[in-house]
Amino acid sequence: MSLGGVEIAAAFRRHDLIDEYLLYVHPVVIGRGRALFNAADRIQLRLAETRTFGNGVVLLHYRRHDRR
Repeated sequence: MSLGGVEIAAAFRRHDLIDEYLLYVHPVVIGRGRALFNAADRIQLRLAETRTFGNGVVLLHYRRHDRR
């Protein structure tokens, strides 16, 4: 597990080191921000789990489609 920004995630993706993604979606529209994925970074993911919290935040747990 690693916490960081877009740059560290991109470095791990370039080296094929990420098997799972845990994305927390907050119900706030800000209109701007840095993209987590580059348009060229096409990865097949499958939704493994979701969880909704009382404050409206949703956890999306994805796994790489080509891995178990």
